[in-house]
Amino acid sequence: MAQLEAALEENGNQTALRTHVSRLYLEGGEPGDALRHAEAVLARQPANLEALALAASAAEAVGQPERAAGFRQLLQALAGSMPPPSAPAQSSAPAESSPAHNPPGAPALETPEAVPVGGETSPEELDAFLREVLGGDPDLERPQVTLADVGGLVDVKRRLQTSFLGPMKNPELRRMYGKSLRGGLLLYGPPGCGKTFLARAVAGELGAHFFAVGLHDVLDMWLGKSEQNVHKVFETARRHTPCVLFLDEVDAIGMKRSNLTQSAGRNVVVQLLTELDGTQNENEGVFMLGATNQPWDVDPALRRPGRFDRMLLVLPPDRPARAAILGYHLKDRPVDPGINVERLAESTENYSGADLRLVCESATERALEQSMTSGIVRPISQEDFELALRDVKPSTRPWFEMARNYAMFANDGGVYDDLLAFMRSHRLA
Repeated sequence: MAQLEAALEENGNQTALRTHVSRLYLEGGEPGDALRHAEAVLARQPANLEALALAASAAEAVGQPERAAGFRQLLQALAGSMPPPSAPAQSSAPAESSPAHNPPGAPALETPEAVPVGGETSPEELDAFLREVLGGDPDLERPQVTLADVGGLVDVKRRLQTSFLGPMKNPELRRMYGKSLRGGLLLYGPPGCGKTFLARAVAGELGAHFFAVGLHDVLDMWLGKSEQNVHKVFETARRHTPCVLFLDEVDAIGMKRSNLTQSAGRNVVVQLLTELDGTQNENEGVFMLGATNQPWDVDPALRRPGRFDRMLLVLPPDRPARAAILGYHLKDRPVDPGINVERLAESTENYSGADLRLVCESATERALEQSMTSGIVRPISQEDFELALRDVKPSTRPWFEMARNYAMFANDGGVYDDLLAFMRSHRLA
């Protein structure tokens, strides 16, 4: 067994070998190890009938009857949707006695009442079973938004389509041109401009899971725990491919190691680099996106080829996008028909999407306050917005002031050319 374990340590993707090892452990009276290997197989092949049968038997043996019942339920649902190869088209044989419902070596199973045997099992039902049986991943979601829902950012969306989404959706063209999908995209720019929303839209465009990870998901007070958390994050993403793994505030998780005084922080960066490289596990189907407000603080090793090797600048919305954002935040509120949204959009240059939302909230509060005071409900007026604009200033200005020095004097390799061009065109540099 030691040689088999060593082989799996070198290449953990050998599901057939891992299934065999699980069976050997179960037959040898070590159900705990059998369950561990069976679950590793299911993490990559959720519909593996033999692994499900082994997991059910092992879970029962280690005293986890509810978990065992869950595995059996999923096994019965999967086996019930697969007709026996030699079975006739119509069969009146009871489902319990059909050999198709018990894969080779599987224990005898009882048919759960909740799952109709022989029916169609949808991907959504299988996903629900797995979430229940394997513990679930509440942080994963399937966004319904797409790039069409993102206002403005035409250049960013075009570059996303060219370098990221297009090759994924056209595998034949990708192979013809030898286009690699390795590496990730790093979104950077002032806060509040929609980097997270853009990442969700990418996941929705691909029909993939979306897994957002922040600093609180990684850092831990105990030595070595943070590195384990990084590994678990990537393992979760690999179990649910296709998956967009979104690392928010990359500069905090992957800060320059030269700026870190403690070895614990440097170890987290090293672990992140290892996971991005996929040296121990393949990252096929895991599409990595990162976001940061301070790309100059990101460890240079994170931006090498195969990691976050491409950067996209996410800027404040342009005038048409600002008009669309204002209209979105006002659509369900009592608004004076005389409000000129185009004029408001013209007056809010360099406002972020978050700033525009705050402007709408401030104008609404003014109208609400007067309505409560007078007892007469009145709509939100142009004057309310004019007064709100006096109080709410664009929050992006401090960021551009900070970024100016990096764009002008630390533009190694032209990495900040887009930022510098924007600042010059808007008289910010």
